[in-house]
Amino acid sequence: MVELPQDCVRTLLTVLDEGTFDAAAKTLHITPSAVSQRIRQLEQRAGRVLLVRSRPVVATESGAAIARYGRQLARLAEDTGAELELATTESAVPVAVNADSLSTWFRLVVRELAGDVRLALHREDQDHTAELLRRGQVVAAVTSSPTPVQGCAVRPLGRMRYHAVATPEFAARWLPGGVGRLADAPVAVFDDKDDLQDAFCRDLTGRPASARRHHLPDGPIFVDTVTSGAAWALLTEAQIALTTGLTRLARSGRWTCRCTGSSGGSTRRRSRAWRTRSSARRPPSCTPDERSDGTPDGSPLTAAPRRQPSDGSPPTTAL
Repeated sequence: MVELPQDCVRTLLTVLDEGTFDAAAKTLHITPSAVSQRIRQLEQRAGRVLLVRSRPVVATESGAAIARYGRQLARLAEDTGAELELATTESAVPVAVNADSLSTWFRLVVRELAGDVRLALHREDQDHTAELLRRGQVVAAVTSSPTPVQGCAVRPLGRMRYHAVATPEFAARWLPGGVGRLADAPVAVFDDKDDLQDAFCRDLTGRPASARRHHLPDGPIFVDTVTSGAAWALLTEAQIALTTGLTRLARSGRWTCRCTGSSGGSTRRRSRAWRTRSSARRPPSCTPDERSDGTPDGSPLTAAPRRQPSDGSPPTTAL
């Protein structure tokens, strides 16, 4: 096996983290020319191009593989140092998490891990978090994809149930004839990658959600926009439990986001602490509604306690 120069591997990781060669040079306290030389040396050793010289710099498939190797090696080095009680500088653990998880159940994970692990969270849509793992930008991700990234393992975390909701006043104004006109009503989306509302509306009416939409890449503002009566949207049960005065527009047992944890980090002391601590929290597990025909409901939603497993045991999961 070809040995990769560790200083070059670390330089590759820094370039990907900082986004440019110049920024990486400042972080490493070397010249941009030295950064370029190290990357060229690594590419020559690997026999292939590792970075796309764009802004920001993007790893090729081969570069992402080396980035994952470098981050895993760093985790192992820190774990070994901790076991030998050697003084080491602990680096942050980069993790990709979707916004809805980050604003609800994952906050409790952060609280529990804060004393043991330094986290560097990357917020990304749940359908795209695995791509950050594939590029080597993170060592773990909360994702909706059950397919593992090469070199990584996947564990089921649970399910997040979404409901289409709005205020009664919004429903009376924009949906007087029922949810058949949902595609014409103002809608809230998180960003351009947020396809939940479009997919739901397309399945219900045959058309995507209205072009009259609010782009709101912030969890609290997103929820506030819905509760103010400016738009409809899909909210998680955890988000709905913190609000009052919303009406469920339709019941559908199909709108469940299955969350999985995909990781390629170390398997020693650090990751054991991560798995043990994160096992205390998970997305709330949900059961389908009795009705799943997509017909209008119109009943007000009120806060409800989280469901527990049927056997009475506490929810457990792991990254």
